[in-house]
Amino acid sequence: MSTLLLALGLVMIVEGLAYALAPSLIERMLEALRAMPESAVRQVGLLIVVSGLILVWLAWQMGATFG
Repeated sequence: MSTLLLALGLVMIVEGLAYALAPSLIERMLEALRAMPESAVRQVGLLIVVSGLILVWLAWQMGATFG
């Protein structure tokens, strides 16, 4: 459970920094997402999930412990 809380906290920090440091960039990105077809947005989301899984796997291979 502590690892899950750590991961969630790290995601919140990164997301919060993006909004705090570049709010206009976030607005432009949201406008670009609104202009994209739903299928393209789903593909981008799937690509991000797969990339995250690869990063977690690499961290595990490098010796990170989960739990």
